[in-house]
Amino acid sequence: MSDGPLRPGDRPAAPTPATAASPGAATNPATATAPAGAAPSPAAAPPPGAAPLSEAAPGAGPVPGPAGTASLRFGYGTNGLADLRLDDALTLLADLGYDGVGLTLDHMHLDPLAPDLAARTRRVARRLDALGLDVTVETGARYVLDPRRKHGPSLLDPDPDDRARRTDLLVRAVRVAADLGAHAVHCFSGTTPAGTDDDTAWKRLADALAPVLDAAGAAGVPVAIEPEPGHLLATLADFHRLRRALGDPEILGLTLDIGHCQCLEPLPPADCVRAAAPWLRHVQIEDMRRGVHEHLPLGDGEIDFPPVLAALAATGYQGLTVVELPRHSHAGPRCAERSLPFLRRAAAAARTHGTGGPRRRPPGDRRPTAPPTPSVPPDPSSPGEPSVIPEGSTP
Repeated sequence: MSDGPLRPGDRPAAPTPATAASPGAATNPATATAPAGAAPSPAAAPPPGAAPLSEAAPGAGPVPGPAGTASLRFGYGTNGLADLRLDDALTLLADLGYDGVGLTLDHMHLDPLAPDLAARTRRVARRLDALGLDVTVETGARYVLDPRRKHGPSLLDPDPDDRARRTDLLVRAVRVAADLGAHAVHCFSGTTPAGTDDDTAWKRLADALAPVLDAAGAAGVPVAIEPEPGHLLATLADFHRLRRALGDPEILGLTLDIGHCQCLEPLPPADCVRAAAPWLRHVQIEDMRRGVHEHLPLGDGEIDFPPVLAALAATGYQGLTVVELPRHSHAGPRCAERSLPFLRRAAAAARTHGTGGPRRRPPGDRRPTAPPTPSVPPDPSSPGEPSVIPEGSTP
């Protein structure tokens, strides 16, 4: 959700075996992936005379994936449009042709702590419906709970009252998501406080999330936790550690940030998508460089996007793939305008090359390529080394 550099000398963990689908994987109809071994429904080809995907007009709708795979649906995050009023941001994205929005609850965008939240949420729901935009609710606002501590308090804070404040925010987010008809509620763990041992931190995380998962289960809205560089839960292996600790609840899914995969995962991004497929409930996308946690505009980093989008379409994922550029609000409208055509061109290339297309690697990237049908669960005792900066994220 946020970005910052790795410390000098920090290196990603050794390769982690890829994940297989479990019988307990969630099956929420808005976001469920195709069952293991099942072929997703073919996407319809553009009608004769339609504009090529690289030139698709605003309002063109979901972009077909490679033959025999699901269509891809692109959104843009409001944390990259923080200088716009919410209605202006939504109108901009609809005019540009996005399918949806990643709505970060913040003081300027549907403030979750201000009065009349339910009434304000209903107004936003009507506006989203009028504009034809789908939505995922995100909770990565930097100072929404504490004006002095970025992303504080977290689910890991030593003070139980502080942890409860974060839990309450996430429960509010679940209610907002239910009222908006959102596909999922995004969250992250937070960084481990100084002086807190690993076992204590994981227990706090599981305990603090329990009421959120209860609320999400009652509302029928998946919770999609994001592995975040520098946080306790930093990698896909960490997600599986939490999932197992909680008893593999169906309502708990995964937010996969493609840039984070490039930054620190032991597998390339396309292989991360395949490994994460059974648990995917939300996807964020931006460019990034290996070992540097900095969200970059698409095309400014090292990621080869066609294989990533081909892998994503092949999973049958039906949620939004949301561009996340939280440091680019100063140029938000221009970044949003440029990002969608870039993704459509990459999706068109994915259709041409299919899921087995060539994979360009950055110089020096020697990570292994995972098999297309992974079968070995990750080792929960090997969570990997996260990138670490103070507070783990965007300044």
